[in-house]
Amino acid sequence: MGIGIIGLGSYLPERVITNADICSWTGVTEEWIEQRTGIRERRYATPGMVTSDLAARAARAALSWQDGPGDDRLAALVVATCTPDVPQPATAAIVQHKLTMRSVPAFDVNSVCAGFVFGLAVAEGMLARQGGDATALLIGADMFSTIMDRTDRRTVTLFGDGAGAAVLGTVPDGYGIRAIRLVTDGDRYDEVTVRAGGTRTPLDAAALARGDHLFRMNGPLVKSYVIASTRKLVFQTLDEAGLRLDDIDRFVFHQANMRLLEALADDLGVSMDRVPTTVGEFGNTAAASVAVTLDESHRARPIARGERILITAAGGGLCTGAVVMTWY
Repeated sequence: MGIGIIGLGSYLPERVITNADICSWTGVTEEWIEQRTGIRERRYATPGMVTSDLAARAARAALSWQDGPGDDRLAALVVATCTPDVPQPATAAIVQHKLTMRSVPAFDVNSVCAGFVFGLAVAEGMLARQGGDATALLIGADMFSTIMDRTDRRTVTLFGDGAGAAVLGTVPDGYGIRAIRLVTDGDRYDEVTVRAGGTRTPLDAAALARGDHLFRMNGPLVKSYVIASTRKLVFQTLDEAGLRLDDIDRFVFHQANMRLLEALADDLGVSMDRVPTTVGEFGNTAAASVAVTLDESHRARPIARGERILITAAGGGLCTGAVVMTWY
């Protein structure tokens, strides 16, 4: 038996932040945003919402997907996030409480925008050891609106809030996850960061005055890293699965921005008609973006049994992950 995705769900807040809103914060034009990012709008959570609220809503959708297994066979709950409700405990424990789930291992994974892919590897490993008909619930959820510097046009133009979820379970041989590759290049850890709030830089008045509690990113370096690392991992993962680029039906990339997606597709020699996108409408939803895009792609054109899907994402750390699976 293999291990594959047997349920999908997502949740995007109702509050729409348009490019006109971003222009009022940053002074750039709508044309500037569209030309450089391909993003038209993004969603922000309404006041009072926290990351676990988004996660729980996506989880409920995934657990009920196509009359799925619910949570009675659940063996693990993994939340990929870099914007947790609180420093501790894990947001996954709070999600478990909100879903009124029975006692199962619940914990967070923080690989920033690559968190969902890293979480897939963790969840698959746990189920492989568990055996039987156990399932795992994997959620990617982030609220970047809470850590945005609204005067920084390089970042506030990109990010939105959202959550996506997947239920993993056993599938027949020949289906499910066929290969996973992960890498972290920690010598570049400071290129995508929120500097304050940990033991290195306390979140005190001085840190707040400097804006160290807000998200920062070295965009040009990250772009070059993402293209190079993604290309390498994609071909390694395909080799492990015994497949070629031409064998893949859908390429689900982390939705960083439209221009980067186009650059990735061009670098790999892949037509954009095989690359589903959500970034234009929802922005970069960080750890949620892969699951959100997979769910939206299935809604637009249902994934057929036997379709081969390649998922890849890169995030702070810097890190990259790639997965090849055959849909059941």
